[in-house]
Amino acid sequence: MSEQGFATVNLAAILAETAKRSPERTALIFGDDHIGYGRLWDETRAYAGALRDLGIGRGDRVAMLLPNVPDFPRVYFAILSLGAVAVPVHALLKGEEIAYVLNDSGAKAMVVAAPLLAEGAKGAALAGVPLLSTLVPDDKVAEAPFPRIEDLAAASVPVDGYEFLPPTATATILYTSGTTGRPKGAQGSHFSLVEHVNTLLLGAIDVREDDVVLGCLPLFHTFGQMCVMNVAFRRGACVVLVPKFDGATALALLNRHGCTIMTGVPTMYIALLEAAAATPERPPLRFGLSGGAAIPVAVIGRMSEEFGIAVHEGYGLTETSPVATFNHYGRSTRPGTVGQPIWGTDVVIADAETDDAIVVLPRGELGEICVRGHNVFQGYLNRPDADAEAVVDGWFRTGDLGTMSDDDYVTIVDRKKDMIVRNGYNVYPREVEEVLARHDAVSSCAVYGVPDPVHQQEIVAAVTLMPGASADPAELIEFVKEKVAAYKYPRHLEIVEALPLGPSGKVLKRELVSRWVDSRHD
Repeated sequence: MSEQGFATVNLAAILAETAKRSPERTALIFGDDHIGYGRLWDETRAYAGALRDLGIGRGDRVAMLLPNVPDFPRVYFAILSLGAVAVPVHALLKGEEIAYVLNDSGAKAMVVAAPLLAEGAKGAALAGVPLLSTLVPDDKVAEAPFPRIEDLAAASVPVDGYEFLPPTATATILYTSGTTGRPKGAQGSHFSLVEHVNTLLLGAIDVREDDVVLGCLPLFHTFGQMCVMNVAFRRGACVVLVPKFDGATALALLNRHGCTIMTGVPTMYIALLEAAAATPERPPLRFGLSGGAAIPVAVIGRMSEEFGIAVHEGYGLTETSPVATFNHYGRSTRPGTVGQPIWGTDVVIADAETDDAIVVLPRGELGEICVRGHNVFQGYLNRPDADAEAVVDGWFRTGDLGTMSDDDYVTIVDRKKDMIVRNGYNVYPREVEEVLARHDAVSSCAVYGVPDPVHQQEIVAAVTLMPGASADPAELIEFVKEKVAAYKYPRHLEIVEALPLGPSGKVLKRELVSRWVDSRHD
């Protein structure tokens, strides 16, 4: 017997087994289209046949640049069913950023939706990766001359089912960053992701077969992918897909389809409450899930008043599949906390200053949140250096600071590093700083996050100019805006004489934040 034994698993079972059990149940609502589980799995098998005909097989990486449309699950589960690895790409990335993901992941192909072809095609061309399109109308094929996966699927022989793989086989590679350097590919195994879905359903998230879930979280992100799509599909619930979120649209869809579960980042709940002021109609919501950033306690209270629901907040990262702690259903929620560790997952607060060991601190003390359990990732793709830094003594170090109560409720206090969270998306200052530094007039720069009532944090840059050079803030912002995703560029930029430096020559970003806050209160 091999050391790993003979167990096999595939995340594609999440869709395939529900389709077998409940083929007539509605899996997706998109516009006026109601797609049953049986139909969705049949279409997925045809997509898998098309990919197989192109030579995609076990272990191959396939990138997918798709918004919240039915083709996201079709492509995602088609890739998985072949034993290949799904590499969802952030839909807001620009060509150069997409090319980096394609090259780093070693993608063999990429599937791109028509609305994202402008940047997707640039990225594919830069990386030399074959591109398949989807959703390109017949009259636009000449403008987008890429093979359409729908056409290939129609001409293919669908796969019979899904490949059975070792539990440790990689299912997904999701790109995330530390506060330094380029994004890293976090590898999720089939076992971890399947076990995570089952664990969430067995005590954390109360999703029932007759629930209708509003799917406004982006599916290319771990939160939407796991806590909306995969959890709902495992249970056999229905997901209403929302390609582009705004509060009024979300409320209209909640009402129209009788949604019972809302999922979102805090800014989505704030927008929903704003929209609620314009109409008295309310959906039959049972509860809400929030993550991605800390949700203000006042917003939880307002959701209770306006919609009669408790919003359950959780915490996690791409590297923890994503949920590490949650305000579980059936237990009292504790607003202001991110709940307790999920089943089978251990969370401790460790000394943040000790890098080479996990030194557990007493309850109530502030330290770094560390996680271990079945939900922890396989490591970063081709980055043993990053693995060694992130996983110490078997614990994943989150880089977030928090405290834990005597009854295991975790409170997030601050971030150990300089990562900015804007609208639930992580923004890594160094990536933006490297772009700014490419401008001829820029000498040095620092990018940092400041508190913002709407976006949680807003992105600010401080720049010093080269001697004799001139540039205005709007020009520099535009320079960055053209080269990074829309959520990453600084909304405010100041040209300064000098940046505040510490004894070792590092920029004191805390001082920049403090100055910014003080200037707004003058």
